Amino acid sequence: MPAVSILNDVLGPVMRGPSSSHTAGSHRIGRLAAALLGEPVRRVRVAFDPAGSYSQVYREQGVDLALAAALLGWELTAERFDDALAAAQAEGIDLAFTVEPLVEADHPNTIDIVLEGVAGGLLSARARSTGGGSISLDRLGGWPVALDGTAGELLVEAEAVGIEGLIDILSRLPGRREPLHRQQAGSLCLLHVRLDDPPSDAATARLQIVQGVRRIWSTPPLYPVIRGEPMFRSAADLCRLADEHGLSVGRLALASEARLLGWSEAKTQAEMSARLEVMRAAVRDGLARDTHPMRLLESSAGAVYRADAAGRLFTGGLPARAAARALAAMHVTSGGGVVCAAPTGGSAGVLPAVAVTLAEELGQSDDAVVQALFAAGAVGAILAERATFAAEVAGCQVEIGAAGAMAAAAVVAAAGGSARQVADAAAIAFQNTMGSVCDLVQGMVEIPCHTRNAAAAASAFVMADLVLGGYANPVPLDETIDAVYATGRMLPPELRCTARGGLAATPSARSLRRRR
Repeated sequence: MPAVSILNDVLGPVMRGPSSSHTAGSHRIGRLAAALLGEPVRRVRVAFDPAGSYSQVYREQGVDLALAAALLGWELTAERFDDALAAAQAEGIDLAFTVEPLVEADHPNTIDIVLEGVAGGLLSARARSTGGGSISLDRLGGWPVALDGTAGELLVEAEAVGIEGLIDILSRLPGRREPLHRQQAGSLCLLHVRLDDPPSDAATARLQIVQGVRRIWSTPPLYPVIRGEPMFRSAADLCRLADEHGLSVGRLALASEARLLGWSEAKTQAEMSARLEVMRAAVRDGLARDTHPMRLLESSAGAVYRADAAGRLFTGGLPARAAARALAAMHVTSGGGVVCAAPTGGSAGVLPAVAVTLAEELGQSDDAVVQALFAAGAVGAILAERATFAAEVAGCQVEIGAAGAMAAAAVVAAAGGSARQVADAAAIAFQNTMGSVCDLVQGMVEIPCHTRNAAAAASAFVMADLVLGGYANPVPLDETIDAVYATGRMLPPELRCTARGGLAATPSARSLRRRR
């Protein structure tokens, strides 16, 4: 399994809401497909399976906009994102979506996409959005492949006869990351090389004149390239290494991420600091009145926050303010604003709320908050190694539940707790949300997503205090994550981000009128 990066896969991407799986993941699929086509797009056909999640929510969660923006070459955070479909039409791109059975679709976020270029090129592919913005392109032109955007990719289809010379050329390309992969179907071969960077135009031109070459596909990395190995892949290893080296979880996670990406620790910390600023901005903007209009809900975060300040809440205090901040960031997410997936778009309120609360109410410096975010990222990376961030696969417990676990870990880390206490806080937070379903009303990332984010943010401080105060967790984090994942896989499709069960199926939810 590819190594999980905290910045690539856990506390990121920086994206436009509402969904990391459906909005950010679809944008990355579009970018990858457009790069592989290698020419401006003229016509696109996209198909979703009726039994999957995409078919139920692709309009509500901006899949259509994200794909259009990617095909236009726009960044996901572009201000004009909402105009992407109209802009694609104006550019002469014929973009159509269908819902039809996809043979052997083994993931609820499976997409079949066919692109035609202005110069006559044709590309057909199958891809999946696997959670938290991560993707996998699994078929290309009829060939089984595994492209995830974490490296430069070069694929050459050629006649099998005389292939040895081509293999020799590809094997000597600079920046090759792993042994060349070869597969054969009839008289044709597909050769696949992963590179630190995309091949140069000169290298591609040399390949095109090699006898027997039929087709060349190439694409640059979509993320910072993985150049090393993580220092831990389990909570047990995390705790052991932290104790052996006398490091906090945050410092160990920072060192691991720097080694993984081949960056200096200073550069790695600076990137997390930039993510913290995105989180702060989301909380600030969401506390303003209706800065980002939503589809179903009216803005309430600012009202709750001001009610606490005026002493009008029955209990109030830090938990209520943390909850209001989580609502605020989710208002921005659901309004299509810019947020940091943490670990997903549907859970992008919890960690921003906790981070801002640590800084503004508990006197934590920016450096301390960044270290707390790295500790949270370590928990998220372990979850990604052992399970998934996709509610389409395992329910809300691996999105908002994961964010709550990561946030509890962050609070303990900020308090100076041990590695074991960090892991235990995450574990008990997970244990309290195990089995939670994804039943988003009308396919929108609003109800009950916003209040669940609020509850998780407030609960993070309670879970931290329980562990710091002496609660002894009997089931360690690794085993808890395994149980969470197994439980999620038992949930029926109606309760995994299809808007067909749970709260989404109630008469009141179905009859809610959309504000826009």
